[in-house]
Amino acid sequence: MVSGGDVVMKKKILSLLLSLVVLCALTACSSKQETVKPTVPTDTAKQNIKETAVQAEESTMEPFTKNAKDIPEELEVISVEYREPAAREGTLVKLDYETWESFSYEKHSQKLNKTAWVYLPYGYDETQKYNIFYLSHGGWSNEETVLGTDRQPSELKYAVDHAIQDDRMKPMILVCPTYNNTSGRDSWDYSLALQLTDQFHNELLNDLIPAVESKYHTWADYNTSPENLKDTRDHRGFGGFSMGSVNTWHTFQYCLDYFRYFMPMSGNMGDGAWIDAVVRSSDWTDEDFLIWTATGTEDFAASGFSYQINSMVNDYIDTFHLANNEVDGNVSYRIYEGGTHGPEAANQYTFNALLWFWND
Repeated sequence: MVSGGDVVMKKKILSLLLSLVVLCALTACSSKQETVKPTVPTDTAKQNIKETAVQAEESTMEPFTKNAKDIPEELEVISVEYREPAAREGTLVKLDYETWESFSYEKHSQKLNKTAWVYLPYGYDETQKYNIFYLSHGGWSNEETVLGTDRQPSELKYAVDHAIQDDRMKPMILVCPTYNNTSGRDSWDYSLALQLTDQFHNELLNDLIPAVESKYHTWADYNTSPENLKDTRDHRGFGGFSMGSVNTWHTFQYCLDYFRYFMPMSGNMGDGAWIDAVVRSSDWTDEDFLIWTATGTEDFAASGFSYQINSMVNDYIDTFHLANNEVDGNVSYRIYEGGTHGPEAANQYTFNALLWFWND
């Protein structure tokens, strides 16, 4: 006969044995888990990881936003102080590049060696991306006219130095090329200059921009493929005075894909019909560009220039909108009291425009 104590004892022994079995099983599972190899990602998983990394990198880039700051109704006159060298001076660098004779450009039959002057702001940093603006000279001029040279800078160059030094202007790269062709005096011939400005876009897109933006750090990030230049157009501008203004209108005509900002001053090209047609036949809308314009009350070109601007904003209201900032429209127009058709007025207009671009 089994006593009650023996039954209790047997139950305790059985319970102990079961506990040992469970413990061994758990230990074995734990051991197996420690030896399991990591799962190798599939190609799809790898692609997802890569896209996530790219998106994270792109999200850290400074996005482009329209400039909501109003352009002043009255243009600022460059002060006496700003006409002298600044304490922190930007650098003018001579850039030599190869291109082709303008009228036979597509044949590539006559190679030309040309020069542009490149302005680098004080403290230029190769790790930083800079906005870039191309400045065309007018008639009877060359690539040294607008900003000068390293040995003989212009007053406008000094004014830009001061404005950047005083945190009034966004540090940017400026480029002064020439549409002069086989002679440094081509722009002295008015009818020839008109023809050359109509040809300059070939050199600009295929030779000048690649030479500049593969060497200096713009938003193109040294990649001057047409696709990338289109993608970075919001950070590129072109402008000029007189015949340089005509060059600017032609740049709008042929190069809207590559530039957002245009600065034609005191030089017209017909009425608003042709430029409206350019926009309508492009991949861009009235939201994708801004034209900063100016002329003077005593400028002989003011009448024709005003006619074109008025035609644009009054006759083609679906495309062009007169405004004081980039949020409200895409054309600004300023008339400088007493402004004549000469370098003094050209410097005032250019200085005021550069104060505004990318500076919101």
